[in-house]
Amino acid sequence: MLPILYQDDYLVIINKPAKMLVHKSPIDKHETVYAMRILRDQLKQHVFPVHRLDKPTSGVLIFALSSEVANQLSQLFETHEIQKNYLAVVRGYPQEQGVINHPIKETAMFKSDKGRYEAKAPKEAITHFQRLAVAEIPYSVDKYPTSRYALMLLAPVTGRQHQLRRHMKHLSHPIIGDPKYGKSVHNHFFEKHFGVRRLFLHCYRMAFNHPITKERISILAELDDGFRLVVSQMGWEDALEAIDRVDQLPA
Repeated sequence: MLPILYQDDYLVIINKPAKMLVHKSPIDKHETVYAMRILRDQLKQHVFPVHRLDKPTSGVLIFALSSEVANQLSQLFETHEIQKNYLAVVRGYPQEQGVINHPIKETAMFKSDKGRYEAKAPKEAITHFQRLAVAEIPYSVDKYPTSRYALMLLAPVTGRQHQLRRHMKHLSHPIIGDPKYGKSVHNHFFEKHFGVRRLFLHCYRMAFNHPITKERISILAELDDGFRLVVSQMGWEDALEAIDRVDQLPA
Protein backbone atom coordinates (compact mmCIF):
# COMPACT_ATOMS: atom_id res chain seq x y z
CA MET A 1 0.00 0.00 0.00
CA LEU A 2 1.28 3.43 -0.93
CA PRO A 3 0.74 6.27 1.56
CA ILE A 4 -1.95 8.63 0.19
CA LEU A 5 -1.47 12.27 1.17
CA TYR A 6 -4.50 13.70 -0.65
CA GLN A 7 -7.36 12.35 -2.72
CA ASP A 8 -10.52 13.72 -4.30
CA ASP A 9 -12.59 12.96 -7.41
CA TYR A 10 -9.92 14.37 -9.73
CA LEU A 11 -6.48 13.53 -8.43
CA VAL A 12 -4.52 11.56 -5.85
CA ILE A 13 -1.19 12.45 -4.28
CA ILE A 14 1.13 9.90 -2.69
CA ASN A 15 4.43 9.83 -0.81
CA LYS A 16 6.57 7.77 -3.19
CA PRO A 17 9.17 5.57 -1.50
CA ALA A 18 12.78 5.81 -2.58
CA LYS A 19 14.00 3.15 -5.04
CA MET A 20 10.60 2.85 -6.74
CA LEU A 21 9.89 3.74 -10.38
CA VAL A 22 6.96 6.03 -11.14
CA HIS A 23 5.94 3.90 -14.13
CA LYS A 24 7.33 1.16 -16.32
CA SER A 25 10.44 2.35 -18.10
CA PRO A 26 12.72 0.97 -20.83
CA ILE A 27 15.65 2.32 -18.81
CA ASP A 28 14.90 -0.25 -16.09
CA LYS A 29 13.00 -2.85 -18.12
CA HIS A 30 13.46 -5.68 -15.61
CA GLU A 31 11.77 -3.75 -12.78
CA THR A 32 8.21 -4.91 -12.17
CA VAL A 33 7.36 -2.80 -9.11
CA TYR A 34 6.32 0.75 -9.89
CA ALA A 35 4.05 3.32 -8.28
CA MET A 36 1.51 3.62 -11.08
CA ARG A 37 0.68 -0.09 -11.02
CA ILE A 38 0.56 -0.32 -7.21
CA LEU A 39 -1.70 2.74 -6.93
CA ARG A 40 -3.97 1.50 -9.72
CA ASP A 41 -4.46 -1.79 -7.89
CA GLN A 42 -4.84 -0.01 -4.55
CA LEU A 43 -7.58 2.34 -5.82
CA LYS A 44 -9.02 -0.20 -8.26
CA GLN A 45 -9.07 2.42 -11.02
CA HIS A 46 -6.73 3.75 -13.67
CA VAL A 47 -4.37 6.58 -12.72
CA PHE A 48 -2.47 9.00 -14.96
CA PRO A 49 1.04 10.20 -14.07
CA VAL A 50 1.55 13.92 -14.70
CA HIS A 51 5.20 14.32 -13.66
CA ARG A 52 8.05 12.12 -12.51
CA LEU A 53 10.46 11.60 -9.68
CA ASP A 54 13.70 9.73 -10.27
CA LYS A 55 13.61 6.14 -9.01
CA PRO A 56 15.92 6.90 -6.02
CA THR A 57 14.04 10.09 -5.08
CA SER A 58 11.17 9.92 -2.59
CA GLY A 59 8.30 12.26 -1.83
CA VAL A 60 5.26 14.02 -3.26
CA LEU A 61 3.97 12.43 -6.46
CA ILE A 62 0.75 13.49 -8.19
CA PHE A 63 -1.52 11.30 -10.31
CA ALA A 64 -4.67 12.39 -12.13
CA LEU A 65 -7.79 10.24 -12.17
CA SER A 66 -8.71 11.14 -15.76
CA SER A 67 -6.85 12.09 -18.92
CA GLU A 68 -8.54 15.51 -18.94
CA VAL A 69 -7.28 16.39 -15.47
CA ALA A 70 -3.87 14.93 -16.36
CA ASN A 71 -3.61 17.38 -19.26
CA GLN A 72 -4.52 20.31 -17.02
CA LEU A 73 -2.01 19.31 -14.34
CA SER A 74 0.70 18.77 -16.96
CA GLN A 75 0.06 22.30 -18.19
CA LEU A 76 0.56 23.64 -14.65
CA PHE A 77 3.95 21.92 -14.54
CA GLU A 78 4.92 23.25 -17.95
CA THR A 79 4.05 26.83 -17.01
CA HIS A 80 5.88 26.53 -13.64
CA GLU A 81 2.68 27.08 -11.64
CA ILE A 82 3.37 24.18 -9.29
CA GLN A 83 5.76 25.13 -6.51
CA LYS A 84 8.12 22.31 -5.51
CA ASN A 85 10.42 22.08 -2.50
CA TYR A 86 12.94 19.29 -2.04
CA LEU A 87 15.11 18.37 0.93
CA ALA A 88 18.64 17.18 0.25
CA VAL A 89 21.73 16.27 2.25
CA VAL A 90 24.87 17.48 0.49
CA ARG A 91 28.62 17.38 1.02
CA GLY A 92 30.22 20.55 2.39
CA TYR A 93 28.79 23.94 3.30
CA PRO A 94 27.10 25.68 0.34
CA GLN A 95 26.36 29.40 0.60
CA GLU A 96 23.25 30.24 2.61
CA GLN A 97 20.98 30.89 -0.36
CA GLY A 98 21.11 31.60 -4.05
CA VAL A 99 19.97 30.69 -7.54
CA ILE A 100 21.59 28.18 -9.87
CA ASN A 101 21.04 29.14 -13.50
CA HIS A 102 22.96 26.47 -15.36
CA PRO A 103 21.66 24.92 -18.61
CA ILE A 104 21.38 21.14 -18.72
CA LYS A 105 22.10 18.98 -21.73
CA GLU A 106 19.79 16.02 -22.20
CA THR A 107 21.46 12.65 -22.54
CA ALA A 108 19.18 11.59 -25.39
CA MET A 109 20.24 12.08 -29.02
CA PHE A 110 18.16 13.26 -31.98
CA LYS A 111 18.34 12.53 -35.67
CA SER A 112 19.31 15.65 -37.63
CA ASP A 113 18.25 16.65 -41.14
CA LYS A 114 21.57 15.26 -42.32
CA GLY A 115 20.59 11.81 -41.10
CA ARG A 116 23.03 11.52 -38.23
CA TYR A 117 22.42 11.41 -34.50
CA GLU A 118 23.49 14.50 -32.59
CA ALA A 119 23.31 15.67 -29.00
CA LYS A 120 20.44 17.96 -28.10
CA ALA A 121 21.24 21.55 -27.22
CA PRO A 122 21.36 22.39 -23.48
CA LYS A 123 18.09 23.68 -22.03
CA GLU A 124 17.55 26.40 -19.45
CA ALA A 125 17.55 25.02 -15.90
CA ILE A 126 16.96 27.14 -12.79
CA THR A 127 17.01 26.09 -9.13
CA HIS A 128 16.59 28.24 -6.02
CA PHE A 129 18.32 26.94 -2.92
CA GLN A 130 18.51 27.68 0.79
CA ARG A 131 20.84 26.14 3.35
CA LEU A 132 18.80 25.03 6.35
CA ALA A 133 21.44 23.56 8.66
CA VAL A 134 25.03 22.32 8.76
CA ALA A 135 27.00 19.72 10.70
CA GLU A 136 30.68 18.96 11.09
CA ILE A 137 31.37 15.42 12.27
CA PRO A 138 34.66 14.03 13.64
CA TYR A 139 35.31 11.54 10.86
CA SER A 140 37.88 11.79 8.10
CA VAL A 141 35.85 10.63 5.12
CA ASP A 142 37.82 12.32 2.39
CA LYS A 143 41.06 14.30 2.64
CA TYR A 144 40.19 16.39 5.70
CA PRO A 145 40.31 15.39 9.41
CA THR A 146 36.59 16.15 9.81
CA SER A 147 33.64 16.04 7.39
CA ARG A 148 31.03 18.70 6.71
CA TYR A 149 27.47 18.22 5.50
CA ALA A 150 24.44 20.43 4.99
CA LEU A 151 20.67 20.07 4.86
CA MET A 152 19.35 21.98 1.85
CA LEU A 153 15.94 23.18 0.66
CA LEU A 154 15.87 23.12 -3.15
CA ALA A 155 13.17 24.68 -5.31
CA PRO A 156 13.45 23.85 -9.01
CA VAL A 157 11.76 26.30 -11.37
CA THR A 158 12.33 24.13 -14.43
CA GLY A 159 12.09 20.35 -14.54
CA ARG A 160 15.06 18.96 -16.43
CA GLN A 161 16.33 15.40 -16.12
CA HIS A 162 18.30 14.96 -12.88
CA GLN A 163 18.24 18.75 -12.48
CA LEU A 164 18.77 18.97 -8.73
CA ARG A 165 21.42 16.26 -8.71
CA ARG A 166 23.31 17.88 -11.56
CA HIS A 167 22.95 21.40 -10.18
CA MET A 168 24.33 20.43 -6.78
CA LYS A 169 27.25 18.72 -8.48
CA HIS A 170 27.76 21.95 -10.46
CA LEU A 171 28.09 23.79 -7.12
CA SER A 172 30.63 21.16 -5.98
CA HIS A 173 28.21 20.10 -3.23
CA PRO A 174 26.82 16.82 -4.56
CA ILE A 175 23.88 15.08 -2.93
CA ILE A 176 24.80 12.22 -0.64
CA GLY A 177 23.90 8.78 -1.95
CA ASP A 178 24.06 9.81 -5.60
CA PRO A 179 26.01 7.12 -7.49
CA LYS A 180 26.02 9.10 -10.74
CA TYR A 181 26.84 12.67 -9.69
CA GLY A 182 28.09 12.24 -6.11
CA LYS A 183 31.29 11.11 -4.40
CA SER A 184 31.48 7.41 -3.57
CA VAL A 185 33.54 7.83 -0.38
CA HIS A 186 30.78 9.93 1.21
CA ASN A 187 28.04 7.64 -0.09
CA HIS A 188 29.79 4.62 1.41
CA PHE A 189 30.37 6.43 4.70
CA PHE A 190 26.67 7.21 5.12
CA GLU A 191 25.75 3.62 4.35
CA LYS A 192 28.28 2.23 6.83
CA HIS A 193 27.93 4.85 9.60
CA PHE A 194 24.15 5.41 9.54
CA GLY A 195 23.08 2.10 8.01
CA VAL A 196 21.14 3.97 5.32
CA ARG A 197 21.64 3.41 1.62
CA ARG A 198 19.63 5.83 -0.48
CA LEU A 199 19.79 9.07 -2.43
CA PHE A 200 19.21 11.82 0.14
CA LEU A 201 16.76 13.74 -2.02
CA HIS A 202 13.10 14.00 -1.05
CA CYS A 203 10.25 16.00 -2.60
CA TYR A 204 9.03 17.49 0.65
CA ARG A 205 6.30 19.87 -0.49
CA MET A 206 4.20 20.75 -3.52
CA ALA A 207 1.73 23.63 -3.69
CA PHE A 208 -0.61 24.55 -6.53
CA ASN A 209 -4.08 25.74 -7.41
CA HIS A 210 -6.37 22.77 -7.97
CA PRO A 211 -7.11 22.59 -11.72
CA ILE A 212 -10.84 22.02 -11.14
CA THR A 213 -11.82 23.59 -7.80
CA LYS A 214 -9.12 26.32 -7.93
CA GLU A 215 -8.52 25.69 -4.21
CA ARG A 216 -4.93 26.19 -3.06
CA ILE A 217 -3.45 22.79 -2.29
CA SER A 218 -0.26 22.45 -0.21
CA ILE A 219 0.98 18.93 0.45
CA LEU A 220 3.79 17.82 2.77
CA ALA A 221 5.39 14.37 2.53
CA GLU A 222 7.11 13.06 5.65
CA LEU A 223 10.67 11.74 5.45
CA ASP A 224 11.21 8.00 5.63
CA ASP A 225 12.90 6.44 8.65
CA GLY A 226 16.38 6.39 7.10
CA PHE A 227 16.36 10.04 6.04
CA ARG A 228 14.89 11.10 9.39
CA LEU A 229 17.55 9.13 11.25
CA VAL A 230 20.28 11.12 9.52
CA VAL A 231 18.46 14.39 10.25
CA SER A 232 18.27 13.39 13.92
CA GLN A 233 21.89 12.25 14.18
CA MET A 234 23.07 15.49 12.56
CA GLY A 235 20.99 17.59 14.97
CA TRP A 236 18.82 19.12 12.24
CA GLU A 237 15.35 18.52 13.73
CA ASP A 238 14.74 22.20 14.58
CA ALA A 239 15.58 23.26 11.03
CA LEU A 240 13.15 20.69 9.67
CA GLU A 241 10.37 21.86 11.97
CA ALA A 242 10.97 25.49 10.98
CA ILE A 243 10.34 24.91 7.27
CA ASP A 244 6.96 23.34 8.03
CA ARG A 245 5.84 26.86 8.86
CA VAL A 246 7.13 28.36 5.62
CA ASP A 247 4.76 28.28 2.64
CA GLN A 248 7.43 28.58 -0.02
CA LEU A 249 11.10 29.25 -0.67
CA PRO A 250 11.73 32.92 -1.47
CA ALA A 251 12.37 33.52 -5.19
